[in-house]
Amino acid sequence: MAENPLRTILDLDGKLAEHLDATEKLVFQDGVMPEKYKILMAMAFDAAHGAAQGVRALAERAMRAGATEEEIAETIRVAYHLGGVGSVYTASQGLKDLFH
Repeated sequence: MAENPLRTILDLDGKLAEHLDATEKLVFQDGVMPEKYKILMAMAFDAAHGAAQGVRALAERAMRAGATEEEIAETIRVAYHLGGVGSVYTASQGLKDLFH
């Protein structure tokens, strides 16, 4: 599992960590939309914004929530369509060795 990229800040500021944790639970919990789709959406955002570590961490989390490799691949297509080819490069780096 990829290390939480926010680990340094979370260790530094306990109040911020509590706030982020509460927000994370609110945003990603199952609701009308299942958790895995919300995580895949976040992964697309990270791909579009050049956050390869985030792509990796969210892909792993999405798979734990039941996402398939095919769903991850389709999510990258959406990121590419909306964010450009850089999304594909970022995703490729983030997903390196995940499926093998």
